[in-house]
Amino acid sequence: MTRATHIPTAPRRTGRTPALWLGSVVVLVASLSCAISVGAVGVPMGTVWGVILNKLSPDLIEATWRPTREAIVWDIRFPRALLAMMVGAGLAMVGASLQAVTRNPLSDPHLLGISSGGAFGAILALLHTGLFLGLLTVPLMAFLGALLATAIVLGVSRFADATSADRLVLAGVAVSFIIMAAANVLIFLADPRATHTVVFWMLGGLGLAQWSQLIYPLVILVGCAAWLMLRARDLNAMTVGDETASTLGIPVARFRLSVFIAGALITGVMVAFSGIIGFVGLMVPHVARMIVGGDYTRVLPFSALLGAVFLLWADIAARTVMAPEDMPIGIITGLIGGVFFVWLLRRKPALA
Repeated sequence: MTRATHIPTAPRRTGRTPALWLGSVVVLVASLSCAISVGAVGVPMGTVWGVILNKLSPDLIEATWRPTREAIVWDIRFPRALLAMMVGAGLAMVGASLQAVTRNPLSDPHLLGISSGGAFGAILALLHTGLFLGLLTVPLMAFLGALLATAIVLGVSRFADATSADRLVLAGVAVSFIIMAAANVLIFLADPRATHTVVFWMLGGLGLAQWSQLIYPLVILVGCAAWLMLRARDLNAMTVGDETASTLGIPVARFRLSVFIAGALITGVMVAFSGIIGFVGLMVPHVARMIVGGDYTRVLPFSALLGAVFLLWADIAARTVMAPEDMPIGIITGLIGGVFFVWLLRRKPALA
C-alpha cells in the first residue's frame, strides 16, 4: 500500500481569519470609493455610488447630479480605479509566486525582464512606428514586447541549461539589461522633440484606462490567477526546496517554467496598459505573509487584495500630490518600495 502524498504547508492563523477577510474586503471597497471620490475635482461618496448604481441599473436610482460629475466618475475615475486594482492584484500575485519557485525573497515580476520588453515595445510604437492601430497601438506593442522578452528568457535558460531557481533569475536579469539597452538605443535614435512622450509611460501611469480595454487585463488576470490558486499547494512545496518537491511528485523544472510563463502573461498585459510600476510584487507578498502566514492558499488571494488596495492609494497620491497634474505612479511606488527594501534588509540581514 502506498502512502498518501502530503504537501507541507506553513502554519495557519485561523483565529482571526473570518474577521480578517471581511475587514480586508471592507478596506478594498472603501479604498475604491476614495479613489473615485478624491481628485482635483472632489465628488461626494453618495454621488459616486449613485452614478455607479444608476449606470448598472437605471431604474434603481434616479440621476440628480450634474453630467460633468457623472463623466468624471464613470468615464474617467471608475475605469482608472478598476485598472489600478487589477494591476496591483496581478503584480502582487506574480511576485508571491516567483518568490516561492525561486525561494528568493527579493524576486518580483521585473526580474524576468518582462517590464523591459514592454518598455521596448511601447518606445518602438511611440517613437518609430507610429500609432498605426490607433489608441491600441502602444498597449499592443508593449504586450508583444513583454511576450518576446519572456520567450528570450526561456530560450536563454534552456540554451545555458539554467533551469535552477537562481540561474533562471539571473537569466531574467541579464535579458532585462540587454533589452533596456536596446530601448535606450531607440530613444537615442528618435527625434529629441518626441522623446518626452515616453517618459510618463516608462514611469508608470493609469491615465489610459478605458472601459473598452479593461476586458483584456481582466481576462488574463482571472485565468492566470485561477491557475495559480489551483497550484497553491505545489507552491507551498516549492518553498521547502527542489528535492522535497520532487519527492512529492512535482516536476520541478517544468512547474517553475509554467509559473514563469503565467507570471509573464500577467505582468506583460499589466505593463501594456499601465507602464512600468515597480516594487508592488516585491513588497506586498511579504506583508501578506506577515498577516496570514506562509500557506499559499491564503498568501495568493490576500496578496491580490493588498496589492489592489496599495495601488489604489498610490494612485490617489499620484493624482493629489501635484494636482491638477498627474504624477507618474511609478514614482510613488518606487519611493515606498525603496524604503521597504531598506527595512527588509534591516529585518533580514541574510538577504545582504
